[in-house]
Amino acid sequence: MTQSVANSGVMTTADGTPLKVSLARAQRRSKIRGTLLVVPLFAFILITFFVPIFDMLFRSVENQMVAEIMKNTAPLLKEWDDRTGELPPEEVFAAAKFDFEEGHAAKTILRVGRRLNYEVPGFSSLFRKTARRAKNFEPPYKDAFIDRDKKWGQVETWQLIKREAGAFTISYYLAALDLRYAPDGSLGIKDDKARIYLKLFWRTLSLSAFITVLCLLLAYPIAHLLSTLPLRTSNLLMILVLLPFWTSLLVRTTAWIALLQQEGVINDFLVALGLIGNDGRLAMIHNATGTVVAMTHILLPFMVLPLYSVMKTIPPSYMRAAKNLGATPAVAFMRVYFPNTVSGIGAGSILVFIISIGYYITPALVGGTDGTLISNFIAYHMSVSLNWGLAAALGVLLLVLVLMLYYLYDKIVGVDNMKFV
Repeated sequence: MTQSVANSGVMTTADGTPLKVSLARAQRRSKIRGTLLVVPLFAFILITFFVPIFDMLFRSVENQMVAEIMKNTAPLLKEWDDRTGELPPEEVFAAAKFDFEEGHAAKTILRVGRRLNYEVPGFSSLFRKTARRAKNFEPPYKDAFIDRDKKWGQVETWQLIKREAGAFTISYYLAALDLRYAPDGSLGIKDDKARIYLKLFWRTLSLSAFITVLCLLLAYPIAHLLSTLPLRTSNLLMILVLLPFWTSLLVRTTAWIALLQQEGVINDFLVALGLIGNDGRLAMIHNATGTVVAMTHILLPFMVLPLYSVMKTIPPSYMRAAKNLGATPAVAFMRVYFPNTVSGIGAGSILVFIISIGYYITPALVGGTDGTLISNFIAYHMSVSLNWGLAAALGVLLLVLVLMLYYLYDKIVGVDNMKFV
């Protein structure tokens, strides 16, 4: 591009455009091209990451079903004062009769029963038996409902319908935290036998932390060996580390079932050596032991690779210099070598811990009742019980828990100390 100076002394391009204006146009075109290149990636992240998270957040509080299907009863229940301990007035029962009759014809009223059954068992059958005869109810409708089932004569039944007739609810989060509404409307913790999810959250965290520690203890010497061996030998051994990635996760988990079961290879080997009796075979599967063993094997490469990438960059002269200055091998390792591997330890630990929290295939196959994690119940509510609201609430709580632990890790260790490559 040639330049010229106009009579006014302003530098211009060959076509007479001021140079400042031409440069601004070129920069603007460059930014537009850069933005267009980023748009596909941004759209992909938005669709595959942020939209599912937003949908999960919405489903964990969304509760429009009751109000939409019982559209005549819900507004009247809002005006009913349930603190008096008296049943709703006759017009509420009349509206409910119409909603049941219409909902039965449209085959939608049973969805309300299933939704309320998540809160109090028995509502699904209550709505089913009531919907069958609702069209035959005669005034007074209050007596007709109570004659059909005595639960309609209990204030708690109508209190539940009123509470869940809003557009949004916190009931899913209360259930995920093992809380419930008392008959007087106050919050309370469930009975010990009914408390499930807090124990599952604790089991998930404890098993994930234990698996992370085991992976670290096993991966550290492996990564150190790979980083100190000659390149040709270390590359050959690295293939063995990466070999599990070339095998299906389901196949690896099934192999552990064959190894760990009471009639499996390991128990047969111990019996053959006389270490245990045939009647004293070890129970190593369908419990927490099976989950720990199988997941440690599966997640071990995710710890080895970050450690190896960091150890490979540590010059061997550091340890030689420490020994020449009088340090013993143990002191040189703890004060010189180990601090230089902290970034790899942090990266591998975060990677293994977060992956193990979300695992559900392996615990489902080898974990049994004592080795299942919270992710297994999330999958159960998504695919079996179809309680998507509770599954979403459990997922949100798990996400918040991971973010809190990540924030705590950042404050104590520092995310800047992590190094993956």
